[in-house]
Amino acid sequence: MTGVGPDRGRLSPAHHLRRMSGRDPHEEHRAATPLELLFDLTFVIAFGVAASEFAHLLAQNHVGAGLAGFAFSVFSVCWAWINFTWFASAYDTDDWAYRVTTMLQMVGVIILALGIPPTYSSIAEGEHVDNRVMIAGYVVMRIALLFQWLRAARQDPARRAACLTYAVAITVSQIGWIGVIILNTSVEVTLLLYVVLGAVEFAGPWIAERVKGGTPWHPRHIAERYSLLVIIALGEGVVGTVASLSALIGERGWTVDTALLAVAGTGLTFGLWWVYFVVPAAPLLDARPGSSFVFGYGHIPIFGAIVATGAGLHVAAYYIEHHSELNSVDTVLTVAVPVAVYLLCVFVLYMYLVRHLDAFHVVLMAGAALVLVAAVVLAHRGVDMAVCLLVVMAAPIVVVVGYELVGHRRAVDAIDEAMSREL
Repeated sequence: MTGVGPDRGRLSPAHHLRRMSGRDPHEEHRAATPLELLFDLTFVIAFGVAASEFAHLLAQNHVGAGLAGFAFSVFSVCWAWINFTWFASAYDTDDWAYRVTTMLQMVGVIILALGIPPTYSSIAEGEHVDNRVMIAGYVVMRIALLFQWLRAARQDPARRAACLTYAVAITVSQIGWIGVIILNTSVEVTLLLYVVLGAVEFAGPWIAERVKGGTPWHPRHIAERYSLLVIIALGEGVVGTVASLSALIGERGWTVDTALLAVAGTGLTFGLWWVYFVVPAAPLLDARPGSSFVFGYGHIPIFGAIVATGAGLHVAAYYIEHHSELNSVDTVLTVAVPVAVYLLCVFVLYMYLVRHLDAFHVVLMAGAALVLVAAVVLAHRGVDMAVCLLVVMAAPIVVVVGYELVGHRRAVDAIDEAMSREL
């Protein structure tokens, strides 16, 4: 059959160079590619290292240092992933050049992950922030992506201005990040530099998408990619559950508490997953593409909260093994606080996408907050850790049950109204 068009090349088993002219933002059945899924596996390692190091410092009662190290590492990991994901949504050609540069970015993620432990330890020891390896990995990623943007600028004349804007922002910011490596300075100065360079990194996409004509990213593809990374981050909850179970079995053997802890950790992870997919991001992004920046970068605290919840379950394992300097209340807080942050962020994201504040959903959030407070109170009264975590598990369940019984009808009405306003 002749005259199939540009899709014919995509059906070929060969991966010859293809013109990077931009994907169709309305392409049907657009889904994450096997290469994107492979790329995401490197972030399993990065999230795992960040959670493990965070849990270790929390268990040693170095809360401030742990939070600082966690903020630096998770921000870097998420920012790197976001930039690749939006480019891939717009310009994935799946030819050999695209594949090789993606592999180089994967190498950068691995280097970044290897640099996370020195960052944590240097902060805990009160030294200058040793983030040289972590930033070096990030720079490797960004330079590989710079090549991709320059290629897109050359091969997609209609969007050359937007692509070159991305390229300029990446170049300027990478010079700044290399400067951070050379300075090797304190936490406060490093934080300031992160804010300044983060603003430069953000300015590029903002100008490119809002002023220079934008890129052909695919709303439903983007929504799927974010949901897949949420699932990857939730893997830390599973890992934390296994760590807590192993500690409890080693301490007490197979008991009722062991079963309760298994239910608590698994149920908590499952509940967080269910809550996330309450928000139908794909059709809302499709109807309201102007929400892309809040959606895209607003996920950073969501990803961070999920990974921190997994770290909190690790801290519970340290507590059960008597290897933690935290008391039972503080240990429960290491899980309850990130769960609260996660629920709040998902609620705010939903509210922003539909542009509507539903009193019933506020009630659900208040109910979840009361459950988390109850878990902390129980810990203060000396209730067993497994029982306290079981109560924490109930927080997302409150939201899920309320949504399934009543909230889904109100959500459908709000979503329909939001989408009709865009027509």
